[in-house]
This record gives sequence, C-alpha cells and structure tokens, in this order.
Amino acid sequence: MFNNWLRNNQTAMWLLTVVRIYLGYTWFTAGIGKLTGGFDAGGFLQGAIAKAGGDHPAVQGWWAAFLEHGALPGVKLFNVLIPLGETLVGLGLILGCFTTFAALMAMVMNFAFLFSGTVSTNAQLLLLEIFVVVAAANAGRIGLDRWVMPYLRSLFHKKGHGNAPLPHGGLPKTKGAA
Repeated sequence: MFNNWLRNNQTAMWLLTVVRIYLGYTWFTAGIGKLTGGFDAGGFLQGAIAKAGGDHPAVQGWWAAFLEHGALPGVKLFNVLIPLGETLVGLGLILGCFTTFAALMAMVMNFAFLFSGTVSTNAQLLLLEIFVVVAAANAGRIGLDRWVMPYLRSLFHKKGHGNAPLPHGGLPKTKGAA
C-alpha cells in the first residue's frame, strides 16, 4: 500500500521532488567542495583502517582489508571518483535525470562511508534515498526523467522493427512447432 502511494500518488510526487532536490543539493555541494578544495582521501582511508582495531571496532575487518589493500593503494583514483561521483549524483538528483540510478549510486557512497566508520549525515541521507529508489519513476516525474526516460525507452523498444520483446519472454514460435 505504501509502495503504491510512493510510486503513483501526486502528493508523493511533490514530496519526493523536495526530498530529491534536498539530497541533490547535499551531494552536489559536497562534491563541488571536494573538486575545488584539493580533496585527498588518503587521511580518511587511513583513519578508517585505524578504526578497525581495539575492543569495539567501528570498522569491520573485511572492510578495513579492502581499504588497506584496494582503496589506499588506488587513492589517486578515489581522489577523482569520490568528488566526481558526488557532483554527478547531486546533479542527477537536482535535475531529476536518471533519478533512480543517481539515488542508487548515492546509496553506494553512503554505505561505503558508513562502513568506514563515519555516521555523520550518512544514515539520514540513506533513509531518504531509499524512499527515492522505492518510488522509482515517481521521484523523477517533476524533472528531466519525464522526457528522458520515455525517449530512451523509445530507442530500445522501436515498434515495427521485429525486435520488440515478446510478452512471454521466449523465442517466436514457428509454424508446426509443438
């Protein structure tokens, strides 16, 4: 019932637009701040790895191992991916373009930050992003998705070209086949 309301209701559409723009602004400003402020993830990664020790570690061992052996050696890549990802996610959410995908990528980043022992606003953002993802198309209806998604669907599902998906999902039946 609540899913149906999120996905189809006009009031939900307007509320989701406000939530989406708030999320987008939060991500966009964080990304721009990192792009223009000389961001370096090295200290954050080392701090997260350090939080994996002690009696009550804030970071799980498996995640710390990934950070130490994967992320830290590739810190230059993460120094580009994180600010760029935050900025693009923010733009997507503000403009309502590829909204569900942008919210999913925001969730991935929030989970990564939470796994790294940083609570901050990550839990709040994650909860709001879940609503946007569950709402799917309704979250981007007041935005560019209103035009972008139907256009993309028309590119991939052209009628009259013999490549339309079959309703049963299988191969076309031939005459005489059982």
